Amino acid sequence: MGMVMKAKEAADAVYNDIRKRVEEYASQGHLPCIATILVEGDLASAYYAKMKQKAADKLGVTFQLHAFGKDVTEQEILELIAELNADRDVHGIMLELPLPEHLSAAAIEQSIAPLKDVDGVTPFNKLATVTGERGIYPATPQACIRLLKHYGYSLAGKNVTLVGRGQTVGLPLFHMLQREQATVTVCHSRTPDLAFHLRHAEIVFAAVGRQNLITRDMVHPDLVMVDAGINESDDGTIGGDIARDVADDVAAISPVPGGVGTLTTAILFENVLLALDYQLSEQEAEQ
Repeated sequence: MGMVMKAKEAADAVYNDIRKRVEEYASQGHLPCIATILVEGDLASAYYAKMKQKAADKLGVTFQLHAFGKDVTEQEILELIAELNADRDVHGIMLELPLPEHLSAAAIEQSIAPLKDVDGVTPFNKLATVTGERGIYPATPQACIRLLKHYGYSLAGKNVTLVGRGQTVGLPLFHMLQREQATVTVCHSRTPDLAFHLRHAEIVFAAVGRQNLITRDMVHPDLVMVDAGINESDDGTIGGDIARDVADDVAAISPVPGGVGTLTTAILFENVLLALDYQLSEQEAEQ
């Protein structure tokens, strides 16, 4: 069986650093604060919001949960975001997805102030993710790369196959991998022979959101695989895009759960502190 790249150790290192930085900010009169917007109706979103609140409590980060009923109007959410944008005591804003059909996630995300956009979903931060310039990058693609590096794997010069080109993970991850000097092949729903590309890869990132898309007949013993998929089965269990038994036939693989998602939460709070840094710098420039 290949090495299982669990994320707890890497996440704990991030959390330890965050705790120290939170104490430093507090000593200077700044209490890091994240506001989460939740529209009720999706059990997974409510669960993730609770997990973030628990993490925030352990880190000393102030956590605001703004929950709306299913019948909330888009204008009501936009008005709340305008208030949060203007509140200097709130440093990060994130919107839990999915939303009911009558709400536009794109319109709501675009209303978030870029320097408070800890999910990296605003046009400003999406462009920064592409160019590598100053901004706040989405946490999950960062977690994919950092987990790999934590286990000593370099991306420079490697043949990497990225399965998935979605706006949330695949597309930003593609640009980040290029800046790591990897040679990247992107596969998607119209790729005719996914197994061909996997067999010729050294490293694979799976970010589709389709359970057991990648099976053991598609891989080879020297392959290193990072699974960013989170899928719920009919029985309530969570699995990734890569079938569990693939672990027997590759060099290394990240588990689901316990892999990318675990590190993603830690990096999200790291983004909150980055956002606070940016906001304090902007306030100093205004003086």
